[in-house]
Amino acid sequence: VSTQADLERNLLFNLRDAFDRVLLAKAILGIAKENLEYYDKQIALNRERLNVGAIAKVDFQRVELQRIQFESDLQTAEVNVRTAKIDLQALLRDKTPTQEFDVNEEFDFTEPGNTLEELRRIAVSTRPDLQEAKESLEKARTDHALAVANGSTDPTFSGWWTHNGSFSNPFAADTIGASFSIPLRIFDRNQGDKLHTLIDIGRNEKLLDAAQITALHDIDSAYATLESTLQLLRPYKSKYLEEAQQIRSTVSFAYEHGAASLLDFLDAQKEYRDTQLNYLNLVGAYFSAANQVNFAVGREVIR
Repeated sequence: VSTQADLERNLLFNLRDAFDRVLLAKAILGIAKENLEYYDKQIALNRERLNVGAIAKVDFQRVELQRIQFESDLQTAEVNVRTAKIDLQALLRDKTPTQEFDVNEEFDFTEPGNTLEELRRIAVSTRPDLQEAKESLEKARTDHALAVANGSTDPTFSGWWTHNGSFSNPFAADTIGASFSIPLRIFDRNQGDKLHTLIDIGRNEKLLDAAQITALHDIDSAYATLESTLQLLRPYKSKYLEEAQQIRSTVSFAYEHGAASLLDFLDAQKEYRDTQLNYLNLVGAYFSAANQVNFAVGREVIR
């Protein structure tokens, strides 16, 4: 049972990882579309400025040339979404055409509600490979008890009664008897099985200790990665995303009215794009770290 549960744990880890990669690819695709649409509007505005002589043709060409980056982002994102969906369908053994297959879930992070000590405690009691190690130790102890029992001598008690009738003898004979015997095991007292099972107990105790140490190490490592990712995510969500959007809007407006340079305008577009992509990749890293924590604990505790 524990072996089956551990196989399910590994399968769910791989399935959740593939699912999260689809969500990340879709989120990046959405941002790529949004950025391209926004930049196309900026190109249209600057084309009008070119037509009225407000900017030089070379400046407009530089603005238009920057569109290549946003087109490339969109094409790459579309390929990544398709690839991620194919990987997920392979795990699900789903035969739906990829263009018709889709999954949805909110792609954002939430603060975990479990402390490290709570996660360690849950893992010790629920992680399947630890339960398997405990069951192996219990089996070794049972085998040793059986070996000890097989090496002992069992006394044998017996009793009987007979009635011997006779046609020539008017008096029938009745006989009652009892016996008690104990086999003497002088050389063979099952010493080999006793020693073998005793050694097996020690081996399984060490395997259990090693499994517990590995499990706790896995949890500590995964939780440290999760906390590190959260420390990077928090300022993005509370400050950097909004600042990048404000800078892009302000510099775009200033450039349209001649109060900012072309370089400032292009830099603002790039900074906004980079900030959005960094945030989404960090959310993807958070999902991956949370999945690793759940795998280390043995069940889903963070999402």
